[in-house]
Amino acid sequence: MTYRALADSTGANILAYIPSPPRGVWDIGPFPLRAYALCIIIGIVVAIWWGEKRWQERGGQAGMVLDVAMFAVPFGLIGGRLYHVATDWQKYFGAGGHPLDALKIWQGGLGIWGAVLLGGVGAWIACRIYRIPLPAFGDAIAPGILLAQAIGRLGNYFNQELYGRATDVPWGLEIYLRFDSNGQLDMMNGVSTGVVEKVVQPTFLYEMVWNLLGVAALLYLDKKFRIGHGRLFALYVAIYSFGRFFVELLRDDEATHIAGIRINSFTSAIVFACAIAYFVLATKGRETAAQVQASDEQRPWPWELSKLRAFGAASAATATATEGDAAEGDTADSDDESVSLTKDSEPEDAESGSVVNESVAEDDKPSKSVEAESVEAKSVETQSDEAKTDEAKTTGVDDTKS
Repeated sequence: MTYRALADSTGANILAYIPSPPRGVWDIGPFPLRAYALCIIIGIVVAIWWGEKRWQERGGQAGMVLDVAMFAVPFGLIGGRLYHVATDWQKYFGAGGHPLDALKIWQGGLGIWGAVLLGGVGAWIACRIYRIPLPAFGDAIAPGILLAQAIGRLGNYFNQELYGRATDVPWGLEIYLRFDSNGQLDMMNGVSTGVVEKVVQPTFLYEMVWNLLGVAALLYLDKKFRIGHGRLFALYVAIYSFGRFFVELLRDDEATHIAGIRINSFTSAIVFACAIAYFVLATKGRETAAQVQASDEQRPWPWELSKLRAFGAASAATATATEGDAAEGDTADSDDESVSLTKDSEPEDAESGSVVNESVAEDDKPSKSVEAESVEAKSVETQSDEAKTDEAKTTGVDDTKS
């Protein structure tokens, strides 16, 4: 006997199944107000606002998160849609599909993996231009992104999507049939008649609760251990991937499968492993306030392409000059140490110089005495030769006379 049948038979006034909203779209004049889009926008605003506060607490300039978001958000929306269309391509390009519906992002369908990937690319471009460290920026916005994802799951609730298999648990979610004004079945844009199609696992609710718990965990760990260098962002990715893996096991809606397993399960496992690896191997500690400071110049908007190029070039030149000054300072310090060492060694050099001079003087003395002896020897030889000559002359005279 199911839970609903048991409740009906006993007449007990106990918790029934969770009802779905009767509609997810409200027409305000010619403009449709979609709950899904509204939840996404609210999530983005909350993430930027909270990320801005956290960035300034780390020493960053005011307004920097909004500037980077101007790049990251469009990239993220495109990436999320591309991932959804790629993994559920049969809905748009299969039998009975409409390819142009792939562009209708307001009807739901954003893959968080693609959103984080391309959103990260957009943030990387902005951080390169504004000369701020991307890992530190990611750590600042990580809790806000996870909170934004929790808010976005409410959009899935209004769209009656991202639910699991049929169930009879007390917290099961009722899925209603919706029809448009012409009486045609339109589950996305129509209005419910109160007819329950099925009762399913509210996987959107499981993921939303898991995300909120993840936000609390990130805040606690960041405060206790002062996590930096992108490790808190990696932890956010790991927390979300871990929960998403088990949520996917409860779903049975249309999805691409590999070896009988939903592709999102594979993605969750791979991303989780990569995030844990980065968290373990990345540099420990946290960036200083000086390291997260950007240029004080007026930052251009993303659509001002020429100004962006000029700003990026000027920032790069400033960074190069700063590094050069730092290098010259190190060289000057090294020269000062050399001079100091030279001055300190002067007395020793003087003493050694006097010793050398004395040594040279002593060496000169023997050489001079040798030269004197040589001169004396030559003088003696000369005198001897002169004596012999005189004797020969005298002998010659005596012989002649005899």
